[in-house]
Formats: sequence, structure tokens, C-alpha cells
Amino acid sequence: MGQVKAESSLVIAASPEAALAAVADYREVRPAILSEHYRDYRVLEGGTGSGTVAQWTLQATKSRSRDIKASVALDGSTVTEKDANSSLVTVWNVVPSGSGASQVTVTTTWNGAGGIGGIFEGIFAPLGLKKIQGEVLGNLAKRLAA
Repeated sequence: MGQVKAESSLVIAASPEAALAAVADYREVRPAILSEHYRDYRVLEGGTGSGTVAQWTLQATKSRSRDIKASVALDGSTVTEKDANSSLVTVWNVVPSGSGASQVTVTTTWNGAGGIGGIFEGIFAPLGLKKIQGEVLGNLAKRLAA
């Protein structure tokens, strides 16, 4: 059982402060930027930054879904979501990128399955998740440009 990782980045035309505030806003911004792969999204506690607990189902493929209950921690320019139901951890990192822009990177890791299934998971799951991450980052960029 090895660690599986998917990572995507996008330069967004917004200050790092605005981008970080948007990433850490689970009540208004997050549900607005999620792709069609997410369903049953709701905030259980908090809503902004550390102490937030949010829940959703990620439908990665037609037959593969994951119920996530994420506890959120905000530390500097990093928002970390830890799933209570699995080893899944998603980290959003926001750094300056030129004048008035930000690079937002989202990295998701989890402990993969063992055996042959784990080999396929390690190859194909990151590809699918990168596509989903890219859609969410694109939606974030559109929202911050509006």
C-alpha cells in the first residue's frame, strides 16, 4: 500500500489574500466552485478557515465515489482538509505569482490499495483527480475574476 498523489496548479488573477480567503470560505465560495463530481455538499461546523467541518460525496467515476468529512486547518498560506473517513488529505497552497496574481496549488494524497488494484489506482486515480482539481481551480479563477 503506497501513497497516491494528485496535484494541480493554476495562476489566478487575484491577490494571495483574496485567493486564500476564497479557498478558506466553505460556506459561500466552495459550493460555488465545485465541479459536477461533487454532491451532497454541506458545512457541518464553522464555515471559514480553521475549525470548519464540511461533508460531501466525490463521484470520481461512474462507479467510484468517496464520502468525505473534512476537518479544515488554516496555517499561513495553506488550507488543509483531513478526511475523517479515510487517509485522504487535501492541501491548498496559495503563493504570490507576479503583480497581483496568485498561484494556487491543490495536492491530494491518500494511502492506496495493495496488490494489482493498487497499481492501477496509483496510475489512473491521479489522472482523474487532476482533471477534477483543474475544473475546481478554473471555477475559482472565474469566480475571483468576476
